Amino acid sequence: MLRALHLQGVGPAPRLDVEFAPRLNVLTGDNGLGKSFLLDVAWWSLTGTWPGFPAWPHRGVRRRRIEWTLTGKSRRASNKRSDFDAGRQLWPWPEGRPSMPGLTVYARVDGSFSVWDPARNYWHKTSRANLDGPHRPDAFHFSPQDLWDGLKYEGTTVCNGLVRDWLTWQLQDDGSEQSPFQMLKRALEQLSPRDEPLRPGKPMRLAIEDVQNYPTLDMPYGTIPVVHASAGMRRILGLAYLVVWAWHEHLQASEFLGQAPDPRFILLVDEVETHLHPLWQRRIVGSLIQVIDGLASETSVQTFLTTHSPLVLASLEPFFDEEQDALFLFQLEQQRVHLKHLPWAKQGDANDWLTSPVMGLAQARAWESERAVEAAEAYMRGEREGVGSLTEIDAELRRLLPEQDPFWPRWIVARDGGGVRDPVRSKKRT
Repeated sequence: MLRALHLQGVGPAPRLDVEFAPRLNVLTGDNGLGKSFLLDVAWWSLTGTWPGFPAWPHRGVRRRRIEWTLTGKSRRASNKRSDFDAGRQLWPWPEGRPSMPGLTVYARVDGSFSVWDPARNYWHKTSRANLDGPHRPDAFHFSPQDLWDGLKYEGTTVCNGLVRDWLTWQLQDDGSEQSPFQMLKRALEQLSPRDEPLRPGKPMRLAIEDVQNYPTLDMPYGTIPVVHASAGMRRILGLAYLVVWAWHEHLQASEFLGQAPDPRFILLVDEVETHLHPLWQRRIVGSLIQVIDGLASETSVQTFLTTHSPLVLASLEPFFDEEQDALFLFQLEQQRVHLKHLPWAKQGDANDWLTSPVMGLAQARAWESERAVEAAEAYMRGEREGVGSLTEIDAELRRLLPEQDPFWPRWIVARDGGGVRDPVRSKKRT
């Protein structure tokens, strides 16, 4: 489990300190303030590899440092530190071996994935010099195409890919609860809305020239090959497949090594709502935790996710627990980025989350409608300069606001003197 990160001279803030919760960590805030960056650093501190470009330190700063705290199976805290090596232009991995994290999966917003398996991967490149036997990758990094077609490492297939594995699992399925195909079926059903469940169908061929079979989904309107699924469905298929694949391969590797599987699972998801309709957004977080908890009876999961969705935040209300979950907000204040651990407070529906301190919108309306309402409120307060005439304000409100808008009862003006009819009635007549 990752307990803490302390960053100095790297990232969007001069200094950043964060203590993580043991189950769910939700990161939100405006674009460009460091949410994805923090996930990348968290992944590196867990696995010793970067999912893409390394974190780039500030120039001209004396101290450029990443510190982190991990707890392993023994639950003892292990504190590690890396100071940027300017000569080699890299973050050196610290001496010694930190506490071993569990199986770690990172789902990025562009459809790529990274997986680190304590039974299949090394800590970092320098460790190979001290180990005998065949080389193993430091981690598995999947491009969006690798996820579907398979991944090789030094000429060896390390993952067959979603299409081939799905077909193999379906063909070899014995119906047992722990078979990979049954786990995949459960994951798909849990991650999709109850009235639109994703269910595997019979494999099919796509063309005369292509003799390969492809997995399918049985949808209410018919059966479709997974390669023709929508972007949102492909996101869910990728998440479900990678979680099941990572766990299944960890079990296989542990058996080869003659050791017990590690029941700990760490999941990082960037912009968890990507491509998803609101029906899917309001189930995704709880369902992901449920999927991983369901892999084995003793599995424990620590989750890190970023989101911009008020509906995702509203969906946390039924199960968010401040003793094991945390909500963090990136904010720009006086031209400096701050990361705040917010006290949890239920807001209600998605509109209330939009206007909460987390999202920070003044109104849950279109920008033009918000300006019209602000002008009307200023007029009612007697602030007449620069807001337009009574007739102009009323006309703009009637143009922009729907009849049922809650602002209409507040729009009280001197109608006779201002020559404006009742706003609601005149709007209905138009």
